[in-house]
Amino acid sequence: MTALPVAAVATEAELEFDRQVDALVTTGLPEALDLVEQCFRASVEPLRDLLPPPGTDGTAIPFVVVVPHLPVVPVLEAVHTVGGPGFTTMDDADLARFQPLPELEVPVGPYLLLDVDPGPDTLNLPPAEVLPRLTAAGRSPLTIPEGLAVLVSDPGVLRSRNCFSLLGSRAGDKRVPALWVSARRPRLGWCYQGAPHTWLGSASCAARLGEPALT
Repeated sequence: MTALPVAAVATEAELEFDRQVDALVTTGLPEALDLVEQCFRASVEPLRDLLPPPGTDGTAIPFVVVVPHLPVVPVLEAVHTVGGPGFTTMDDADLARFQPLPELEVPVGPYLLLDVDPGPDTLNLPPAEVLPRLTAAGRSPLTIPEGLAVLVSDPGVLRSRNCFSLLGSRAGDKRVPALWVSARRPRLGWCYQGAPHTWLGSASCAARLGEPALT
């Protein structure tokens, strides 16, 4: 009698990876990038091999799937909470001014954020004060696309954890983009780098894994 092959059982990380990719597809991201869904899924599939091992710290988010150069407004509006869809009052020209800090070396293709922390311990601290602390701790601030990826992966994150600044994207001035809750809806806006807010932390990650690791 021939034994039947044992089917592989997906790990918890793989199931979470699939869930996050499904969430990105639901936002309409493949169409916005001019990709058929199968091609979009194929473009992120190599990241499966980079998934981190299970962690023991329940305070951080183990990983988040990120697609750079995503269309900010359509993706934000596709995130729905009890109050309605996400929104921003920033126009396209202003949003385009916010680019990743060059020292972050953001991958050009899909990648993983590892050990994502929305920054509850940085609440009520000015973003300008937080940035050198993150750098000294070997951590990296999040960009606007990365913040949106966190929001897509968990639309309730701004309430279940905390609202957060995205210090990794700057427009060459004193503004820092941020995600917070306004009228019970997710909102992308900005605050001044020297202004503390009791409800706003600064999000960070431990690492980015993407195209450089795949070549």
